[in-house]
Amino acid sequence: MFGIQYASFDAATHVLHYQKGRIVREGRGLSFFYFAPTSSIVAIPVSSNDLPFIFSETTLDYQTVNIQGQITFKVGAPEKLADILDFTIDSDGRYKKNDMEKLNQRIINEAHTSISAFIHSIGLKEAIRSAKAAETRISESLMRSEAIKMLGIDILAASILAINATPEMTRALETETRERLQQEADQAIYERRNFAVEQERKIKESELNTEIAVEEKKKQKAEKQAELKVQEAENERKLREMLVQADISVENQRKQFLEQKTANDKAEADARGYMLETTLKPYRDMDWRTLMALSGPADPGANIALAFRQLAENADKIGNLNISPDLLESLLNHTQATQK
Repeated sequence: MFGIQYASFDAATHVLHYQKGRIVREGRGLSFFYFAPTSSIVAIPVSSNDLPFIFSETTLDYQTVNIQGQITFKVGAPEKLADILDFTIDSDGRYKKNDMEKLNQRIINEAHTSISAFIHSIGLKEAIRSAKAAETRISESLMRSEAIKMLGIDILAASILAINATPEMTRALETETRERLQQEADQAIYERRNFAVEQERKIKESELNTEIAVEEKKKQKAEKQAELKVQEAENERKLREMLVQADISVENQRKQFLEQKTANDKAEADARGYMLETTLKPYRDMDWRTLMALSGPADPGANIALAFRQLAENADKIGNLNISPDLLESLLNHTQATQK
């Protein structure tokens, strides 16, 4: 009514109230009445904004890559931004101009300029793997940019979401990578097989060495057994020689003993013969009847036997001889009694 209007803003909006060319109110989250014909209100959002971007660049090896990312910023000096861009609102609270898009485009242009030289200096494969380096370059470049400082913008962060090659080149890289991975797999298989062959060779070599060692042990054992057998044979030969020598010695001793015994027996026999001859020499020329008489008391039976002997010696002189049975019986009885 009569040009008086009411304006109310939230805490995320910095408000500049111009009246007759000078600032009469300024701050965040203001609410006030103003006279519309002579007032101009600038509303600048000061909360953080996420600005996505995507642009294409050519690498050192003339390959196109698409860089996709996001810049987070906020308005740090609303007065500077209000001097460069128009954020004036009408009575309905709408911006008279769309300068927010200009602001976003200027920030994107700065980011594009900062990353362009970096992408041009590296190859495709390196560019695809350099998201972190590109992110750092954009952040540092925007923070140092005089144009950004003149706008009163504070860069909070810069993120690179992806750096992609064209679909054709992506397929080519995939093929190359697949082939390389296949080669690496083949190399791994070859190395594994080679390792298995090497291990098998070592195992066989170890087994062969073990067999050689066993054969060497057997050979040494056989040689030792042969030496023992030779030693046993030598010992047995020496033992036989010793036994033979002992037998010879025993036989010699026995021979000497027999010779000595024979000599002793001969000497004893000679002594006995000499003694007997000496003893019997006095009786050699005596008559046997004299010897019978000298032998001691006469035995009747012996006397009768001598009588019969004399009769037998003189049988040619005896005509008839009668011997009674009583005499024979008495002789036999006497003989049996003597024998008992």
